[in-house]
Amino acid sequence: MSGCEVFNKVLLTDFLEVNRQKLRSWLQDEGGCSLDWTPFLQHVCKLEGRPPSAWTEKAARLRQVIVDIVPIDVHRPQPLALDVLPVAGADCLVSSYCLESASPDLAAFNRALGNIGRLLRPGGHLLLIGTLGMSYYFGGPGVKIPTVPVNEVQVCASLKESGYTLIRLEVYTLPQDCLESGVFFVKALRK
Repeated sequence: MSGCEVFNKVLLTDFLEVNRQKLRSWLQDEGGCSLDWTPFLQHVCKLEGRPPSAWTEKAARLRQVIVDIVPIDVHRPQPLALDVLPVAGADCLVSSYCLESASPDLAAFNRALGNIGRLLRPGGHLLLIGTLGMSYYFGGPGVKIPTVPVNEVQVCASLKESGYTLIRLEVYTLPQDCLESGVFFVKALRK
């Protein structure tokens, strides 16, 4: 959400059509969208030092810079259609809680990380957010979705193996009663 203040063109991607439809519904701002992003927008405004009431301006700016919502398959060597990004690649890529839930094992996680790296221009930034030590999450009542339970060492090794230079890694340890042992935030540079 903060990226809309830095970038003039933002491309949203998702593997599932149902998720892309929800995003389009919000983007078109026609009402009837079941996703209420207001609390998230208010929180981001607060983090940016703006009053929470500025969320409407943030939403309008976000809607202004989103240029498209397209399918992605991180397990394909070319995850996006060829005409979606500039030939040089993207300046920045943000992936939140995607790779570990989309990958059946660590090898697939590593390949997916390499595949999305091909979307970045040389020197482009990767912002990666994910869970540590989590083998599944609940996608709804009674719906268990498996994830790859990566650890901090594996994340760092995967980044290096996939051609990234790690700039910053933040790890937040969670209480033992949580499904995951922690959450990681990565800022990396594509070589």
